[in-house]
Amino acid sequence: MRIRTFFEIDLLLIFATIALVVFGILFIYSSGITSEGVLISDEYIRQIVWASAGLVIALLISMLNYRRIYDLYIYFYLATLVLLVYTFVFGRLFQGSRWIRIGSFGLQASEFAKITTILLLAWYLERSKREKDFTRFLICALIALVPMLLVLMQPDLGTALVFIPILLGTAYFAELPLRYILFLLLTIALAGLFLVLPLWQSVIADNAVPALMVLVNSRFVMAGCMILLLIALVAWLGYARYKKRYFYWIRYFAGILILSLGASYAAQRILMQYQVMRLIIFMDPNVDPRGSGWHIIQSITAIGSGGAFGKGYLQGTQSHYRYLPEQSTDFIFSILSEEWGFAGGMLVFGLYLVILLRLVRIMRNTNDSFGSWIVAGFLSMCAFHFFVNVGMTMGIMPITGIPLLFVSYGGSSLMSAMTGIGLALSVHKRRFLRNPL
Repeated sequence: MRIRTFFEIDLLLIFATIALVVFGILFIYSSGITSEGVLISDEYIRQIVWASAGLVIALLISMLNYRRIYDLYIYFYLATLVLLVYTFVFGRLFQGSRWIRIGSFGLQASEFAKITTILLLAWYLERSKREKDFTRFLICALIALVPMLLVLMQPDLGTALVFIPILLGTAYFAELPLRYILFLLLTIALAGLFLVLPLWQSVIADNAVPALMVLVNSRFVMAGCMILLLIALVAWLGYARYKKRYFYWIRYFAGILILSLGASYAAQRILMQYQVMRLIIFMDPNVDPRGSGWHIIQSITAIGSGGAFGKGYLQGTQSHYRYLPEQSTDFIFSILSEEWGFAGGMLVFGLYLVILLRLVRIMRNTNDSFGSWIVAGFLSMCAFHFFVNVGMTMGIMPITGIPLLFVSYGGSSLMSAMTGIGLALSVHKRRFLRNPL
């Protein structure tokens, strides 16, 4: 029985994952080659070790019944919160964020916090099926918000943002009311817009629309929030008395505007200068072409120079002449596209599509809602990493420092991703059982 269970594995998911990991090792090696053909980095060796260990971990987790440690998931979550606090207090600043470092060994606790957050969200959603939907969504938001804020304090804005799609994706597939999900989504979108508009107006548009600067005026923001709060209060009283739906929606949109105005104003005070510049160069990289805009300009140049089939493996110039920053991590897709061209990029796209579709299939086919929601959270995490990282290298998304899962250099990122694959495989093996034990 155990032998049969071991071989009940999603081969397509494993194949696509291993293929991406192998591609990652190849181009991590390429990123360490100079223009003279000299290898100056041993990162690819470390990645091979981490990849081998990650594959073993994924297969071991796939054999483990995820239900048998059901009551331990909250402790996993709390343990990662302790690690995040430790990282904030004692961690060493490295590449813009804090790490736990012991000698040459480094651990990025935030990568594992994403997995434990997914597990706790699924755990809570199953245990709270009889509670009110609003209460469930609010507690889910708090579960995601705590590690998100701890990661943001490190400061690591890119990784902090990953907790948002994890929350929204899990809540959506758990069939929480769409209006709650849209409330949070619209709030985040408007907060981003209110944050970007004054930057665009002052740096790019040369003060063409002075009225937009009221969004950075504390008195205007406070007055606007107070007026909207009064409107929301009147609408709440009107709905309580007359039960008219338009009162509900007035309160709903007033709440979105209040939270988005407050969040954008807070972000203006919290974000560091280099994070603000990332938003500015996303709108126009030529504002600072030799400074903050250098990353995206060189990345776009590398991708464009690859053409249809690329310059050939180890023949790239942008990476070998060291024009690309963070080329083995954040911008590894740029190296791949330069050396393998459009065809290589499409191959990576195809492999990611296989992974995402297999995760959707596992999620849809399992009879256990808890397992389905675990896969839903991991699916949301993978999709966000892929679209943001690739979009960042192409200049259609802001630079956030999010790695390309399975491909970018990094032990913590690769281990957490392989842990997620292992959990998905475990759910797949027990898909026909209801509440498998």
